[in-house]
Amino acid sequence: MRAQAPQRQFSERVLRQVRLDSGRALVRANFCLESSEIINLRCVDDRCETDRQFGNQLWYFEGIGVDETRNRQNIHGVVEYSVQYGLQELVEDGVFDTAAERERFRSLYNREVNVPSWRQPAHRLLLAGVIAMTAAMLLYLMLRNLLA
Repeated sequence: MRAQAPQRQFSERVLRQVRLDSGRALVRANFCLESSEIINLRCVDDRCETDRQFGNQLWYFEGIGVDETRNRQNIHGVVEYSVQYGLQELVEDGVFDTAAERERFRSLYNREVNVPSWRQPAHRLLLAGVIAMTAAMLLYLMLRNLLA
């Protein structure tokens, strides 16, 4: 279930931070910050923090990127935050050539945000292995002390 991010009003401080981090993503992607332009900035996922887990925000931006050789190209960027105790913590950012590449990032983001559960077979197998190794080690130590 996705939160309805477009209905929420964000403070000017939050928007300023997202613009700043979007600019840093442009610089990391080797675009000139002074010549490049971010045209559209929007929050596409906003999951509020609860008593049990931190929140998440995913922001998209579009713009025109200008590289060192003065080539202009359309860019599609993403900035991901973890919301911890009401503060935004930058998790990851990126700039992509196409919107499809950015959507592949979003599919990875959606998988990461889902909370792991003990119902997953791999997690149960890991737990069974830890219990078995602990029991084997305790049995070994007990037998060693009894026979010594």
